[in-house]
Amino acid sequence: MSTEANIEAGSEFLIVGVIETSIYVDDMKRSVDFYREILGFSLADAESGRRLTAMWAGPRQVLLICLRGGSVKPIEIRGGRIPPHDGRGPLHVCFGVPEESRESWRKRLAMKDIPLTGEVDWSTGGWSLYFDDPDGHVIELKSSDWSGRPI
Repeated sequence: MSTEANIEAGSEFLIVGVIETSIYVDDMKRSVDFYREILGFSLADAESGRRLTAMWAGPRQVLLICLRGGSVKPIEIRGGRIPPHDGRGPLHVCFGVPEESRESWRKRLAMKDIPLTGEVDWSTGGWSLYFDDPDGHVIELKSSDWSGRPI
């Protein structure tokens, strides 16, 4: 995980991973259903609702599905204040999958009438499948990390 730009291991400032990332959607129920039914994500927070839904996207990673325009003002919560944020246009999110799952994913997406929009066999190793979610965000399923090591 280290890069020249990262602070040395053992430092109190070391970044150890991405905990959550956000996408912005027009229809919360449609998007939650998509990520639950297609990718198998589960709710991470019982408090999830109309403005935001947190879904587990891995053992320690969360995908925040935010209603577009729902967080443009600061949000006061017990324990503090979350600054405003929002997003427009299609985003790209990549999820790691096992190397041997390529054909299973192809079949699953085809069964759900979700067309592939791209496919890559990486020169460093691994593969990627691309498709769109209901809001036009580009979803990538990738079997390797950036160095080509299998997930």
